[in-house]
Amino acid sequence: MTGKTLTRADLADAIHRDIGVSRQESAQLVEAVLDMISDTLVKGETVKLSSFGSFQLRDKNGRVGRNPKTGEEVPIDPRRVLVFKPSQVLKERIDTALSK
Repeated sequence: MTGKTLTRADLADAIHRDIGVSRQESAQLVEAVLDMISDTLVKGETVKLSSFGSFQLRDKNGRVGRNPKTGEEVPIDPRRVLVFKPSQVLKERIDTALSK
């Protein structure tokens, strides 16, 4: 693995390079897409991106956890978490790339 992280700037750069819109327009496009995804998730709705995967919110119940350092029991409050489930197409693409 290379350890490289894909950033908003990288996405905007790729749009600028591949589509040919200005750097400012490509950055605005990336922001608009990410804002739309965020707003949809805030409403509690699922976001499905064909051939990529889906983002959804899950409610986790409260439970009793344990501090690994001290062994002390600690209550963990109920919370909502964001979960990503990759599509079968993405899984196959990753598996193919890793097997080379």
